[in-house]
Amino acid sequence: MITRSRQAALILTVVLAAGAACQARDHRPPEPGHPAPTATGLRGFTLVASGDVLPHDSVIERARFDAGGAGYDFRPMLAGIRSVTDPADVALCHMETVYGAGPDYTGYPLFRSPPEVADGLAATGYDGCSTASNHSMDDGIEGIRRTLDALDRAGVRHAGTARTEREARTATVLRAGAARIAHLAYTYDTNGLPLPPDQPWAVGLIDEARIVEDARAARKAGADVVVVSLHWGTEWQDAPDERQLALARSLTASATGGRPDIDLILGTHAHVPQAYEKVNGTWVIYGMGDQVAGEMTNHEGVHDPRGNLSTLGRFTFAPPKRPGGRWEVTRAEFVPQLFDVDAGRVVNLNRALATGAEVQSVRDRIRDVVLSRGAAQDGLVMGE
Repeated sequence: MITRSRQAALILTVVLAAGAACQARDHRPPEPGHPAPTATGLRGFTLVASGDVLPHDSVIERARFDAGGAGYDFRPMLAGIRSVTDPADVALCHMETVYGAGPDYTGYPLFRSPPEVADGLAATGYDGCSTASNHSMDDGIEGIRRTLDALDRAGVRHAGTARTEREARTATVLRAGAARIAHLAYTYDTNGLPLPPDQPWAVGLIDEARIVEDARAARKAGADVVVVSLHWGTEWQDAPDERQLALARSLTASATGGRPDIDLILGTHAHVPQAYEKVNGTWVIYGMGDQVAGEMTNHEGVHDPRGNLSTLGRFTFAPPKRPGGRWEVTRAEFVPQLFDVDAGRVVNLNRALATGAEVQSVRDRIRDVVLSRGAAQDGLVMGE
């Protein structure tokens, strides 16, 4: 586990009311997929999260083709999962790469993606993205700035990287009706690319003590639900590694006044789907897989189709039964998906299967991995 010292405790300057600091969807009336108000008048909410957006050269070229050669259009690429992301009260992605200055955008090994990715994410219904990854420093501090500027222009919130120290110390908070959701994000490393000595806060690095400190500070400032995104794990390994398991146990065990400090953990980085598990009463997704990526080769240099498989997690939260209590997950779901490299499209595998596509073996493999640590016994089901 990578650690980094901090000179001061997290300073939250976020305003937890309506306005620019919060992205609200409380204007939306109850509808299918949205929990109805409780007797107390509080409504629950649904949160959807998905895996790594990692545009390789072929993905960038596809977006250029979809735009007719005039810029880049990532909206068609992501349209296949909009039926899952858009209805959610809060939808979170993982933007693994940074945006380049153009016109020469690049894929592996140093990713510099077109900033139009942000527009595609917004059009798909994403409200926010984690941005801390091992590729966060691929284009230096300027890459981080360009990425966050583009996400801001598209109206997509972000957590995990920062342009200023103040931004790094400010929790990202989204609104879902009455609920205030803090989103925190961290990565295990930046592929050995150093952070500037005068800007060590630019990328959030995994440090157990810091994560707990940040989560407690967000809760103290008024967050009802704390979601932590972690870029972690061993690439190409279906099973979570020992560091993932140990950190998940310790983070989910952390509590203040009998209430867990963290309500949901979302994992990325491994390139393949990994298990979901309820740990100490808190749901953990060890790895969602790559939502968007080119044809993937594993560490042996062999094409590995698992690198184009992923899941979306969908969690329904209910309001606390007593003041100051925990917002509880009352329904946990996963939606299997595939990135069709040839078509340049994200595919909802359950919907594809229903239309006669021969994808059952792929869908079932994802299901078996997701349920491999007993999540079905804790109520995890496969969603549409």
